[in-house]
Amino acid sequence: MATILLSVVVFVTALHGSATQYLPLNNQDITHARRHAIDNITVVTVDDLRQLGVPRLNRSVRDYYESGADQEQTLSENVAAFKRLRLRYRVLNTAHHRVLETTLLRHPVAMPVGIAPSAMQLMAHPDGEIGTARASQAFGTVMILSTLSSTSIENVRRGAPHALLWLQLYVFKNRSVTIELIRRAERAGYAALVLTVDTPAWGQRIVDVRNAFTIPKGITIANFQNSMYDHFDITKGSGLTKYTNDFFDQSLTWDDVTWLKRITRLPVVLKGIITAEDALIAIARGANAILVSNHGGRQLDGSPSTIEALPEIVAAVQGRIEVYLDSGVRTGTDVIKALALGARAVFVGRPALWGLAYNGMSGVMKMLDIFRTEIDRALTLMGRRSVHDLQPQDVVRQEH
Repeated sequence: MATILLSVVVFVTALHGSATQYLPLNNQDITHARRHAIDNITVVTVDDLRQLGVPRLNRSVRDYYESGADQEQTLSENVAAFKRLRLRYRVLNTAHHRVLETTLLRHPVAMPVGIAPSAMQLMAHPDGEIGTARASQAFGTVMILSTLSSTSIENVRRGAPHALLWLQLYVFKNRSVTIELIRRAERAGYAALVLTVDTPAWGQRIVDVRNAFTIPKGITIANFQNSMYDHFDITKGSGLTKYTNDFFDQSLTWDDVTWLKRITRLPVVLKGIITAEDALIAIARGANAILVSNHGGRQLDGSPSTIEALPEIVAAVQGRIEVYLDSGVRTGTDVIKALALGARAVFVGRPALWGLAYNGMSGVMKMLDIFRTEIDRALTLMGRRSVHDLQPQDVVRQEH
């Protein structure tokens, strides 16, 4: 298995006080970390993490994380669409060192795979969002923290002081709640805001309705501790649907993007763009980046897979702002396909949750290690030296 990045860090309690220091690993430390924290002979792929992690969740949490909207056509199509794409490779052009590093909104990252926002990660493992952030920090990439996280903005930053963190935003009907979230993110050193724009209504996740999904006892929406916003009141159906209907502003327009740009100094990423038309409006309204996303197949069932939507958006944007992709990414070759078609980076949600459920922070590190190893191997086999060398002609669609 490929050597883990030298940027991986160990967590060492300082001799004086309880502050946590993050120190670069040498090769011996990497071997030790792999043996005792990361590696497991049965875990080779991201799907292995799913097979091992998901059964550790209780039924309602498992169904919440795994389900899609309605008949789950888009949920399955997100994955299937990647499988219809084929990679063209060149031979006799092997590089001894491949370049996976890139930049996102001018911040350097060690690999073009970030962690997408997922709500209430303490439901998956006691390490929760802090474990995910520490894994992201260790691998030198970016994590997007959900507004509906079970660990606060500030505590995630304290737990991973050097991590590149972005904050995902839902806009509340009470705008002062949203403004205060933004100010807290700014004070805590978050580097961007990711506005979710595909939720004018909450998609129907049938299993959540049947399970009457609500937050497990002992877990709260930590950004709103001891307020009306920190829990779901449930009578019947999905508690999350009721929460969003009660508190989220579901009448957002493009004017709200302009408003957001006006009240913050942070870059704004729009998450949920799926058409070229909206990509052009996003640019006109000042968006700094677009995250091509269909909410992991959890909103409008029957919408296009993100990898199929990506080319028209890239063509419309023409390099003016960065374009990212999430939904359906399961392998390093999926990442390669998205990059070749014009994405600057991809973000993964469920794979991070599977790793977290499997083995906390170490499981998320394992997930990132798998992606890094698979990307590096794919570049080698394709005869490419860098993720920046990938081009649309490297990908062809299988018609039958």
